[in-house]
Amino acid sequence: MSKDIQAIRGMNDCLPAETGQWQHIEQVLRTTVQNAGYQEIRFPIVEMTELFKRSIGEVTDIVEKEMYTFADRNGDSLTLRPEGTAVCVRAANQHGLLYNQEQRLWYMGPMFRHERPQKGRYRQFHQFGLEAFGMAGPDIDAEVILLSARMLKQLGLSSYVKLELNSLGSNQARADYRAALVTYLEQHKELLDEDSLRRLYSNPLRVLDSKNPAMQEMLGKAPQLLDHLDDESKADFEGLKQRLTAAGVAFDINPRLVRGLDYYNKTVFEWVTTNLGSQGTVCAGGRYDGLVEQLGGKATPAVGFALGLERLVLLLQTLELMPVLPAQTDLYLMPLGEAAELAAVSIAEQLRDALPSLRLMLHCGGGNLKKQLKKADKSGAALGLLLGETELAQGEVTLKWLREDKPQHNIKLSELSGVLSELI
Repeated sequence: MSKDIQAIRGMNDCLPAETGQWQHIEQVLRTTVQNAGYQEIRFPIVEMTELFKRSIGEVTDIVEKEMYTFADRNGDSLTLRPEGTAVCVRAANQHGLLYNQEQRLWYMGPMFRHERPQKGRYRQFHQFGLEAFGMAGPDIDAEVILLSARMLKQLGLSSYVKLELNSLGSNQARADYRAALVTYLEQHKELLDEDSLRRLYSNPLRVLDSKNPAMQEMLGKAPQLLDHLDDESKADFEGLKQRLTAAGVAFDINPRLVRGLDYYNKTVFEWVTTNLGSQGTVCAGGRYDGLVEQLGGKATPAVGFALGLERLVLLLQTLELMPVLPAQTDLYLMPLGEAAELAAVSIAEQLRDALPSLRLMLHCGGGNLKKQLKKADKSGAALGLLLGETELAQGEVTLKWLREDKPQHNIKLSELSGVLSELI
């Protein structure tokens, strides 16, 4: 007997019992940004590998260790997208959406990273992303952060997440800080772990992200990026804080928040929670004014964020905040006998034409009344329609309440759609 084929480790199925929860979250996110004037963009799952090397940075964990990269039959190096921002920039630039224009875009879909699977971190994961192009001031930074706050509020999570802010400053300010940080870390090399030593000269800001307990005291005394900001970055950061305060959104300044991707500058932010263990980042983003030019376009200011759907699902489930979703079926049609089965097909189609929003399930597979009622109950439908030989001969159906203690009664087929429109 052949062995069952299983899903790839870290790439999970989403079963019917869960998809309703995902759809609820997706609808909240989609509605929130569309109501603010953002438009959906869709792009491929597979991209040229060079796109991610040039944008994310060749000395990041993502590029060095985590990307799913392969050569196609033409010998081109392709990669399953590990994140969406670089792909969104590529697509928008390729199709002429950016130069001398403002764009507010959003996207949603799977991303891929070869990491060690654990709760809240998977090899195929899903992100909702938002990107705003062509606007340079702190007003658009505030809008983006406030939209993320509104999404979390709509999901009932405001009390369980905290907003952390930092500014990375201009490229020059960041370079000056980088030099000061390297000098400091070199003085404490004996405390650095293997990962930090590897990053010391290639990506020293990522050392600040280390969770190694033995390094925390030393890192706490490291130079702070906020002390090296240029005047423009200071003014923008102050403007952002003022706008968030005016909107009633609380935040903490985290001077060690740097984000893991090379393209960020100025504003960076994260929404974090203490309810998911080590996987505490729910939403993260910031400004990346140099990325469009870095990928071949004209210099374009930009800001955005990505939000992990698996983490949202897990957080809502952990906190028992997932709403009780309505049944997927309104009406279950039960034909009894061959003649009724033939008639039921036509009746079902007529009802779907007359009531387009009606969620009607037609029983298939035959069986007696007891069997069909059992399946009607399992469907979650509030109402059942019985169609047997007697009803068929009289041009009627029997309406049966499946969730309430009400008497069943017969309805003329000619009046059925009108009665149902009032009940459902």
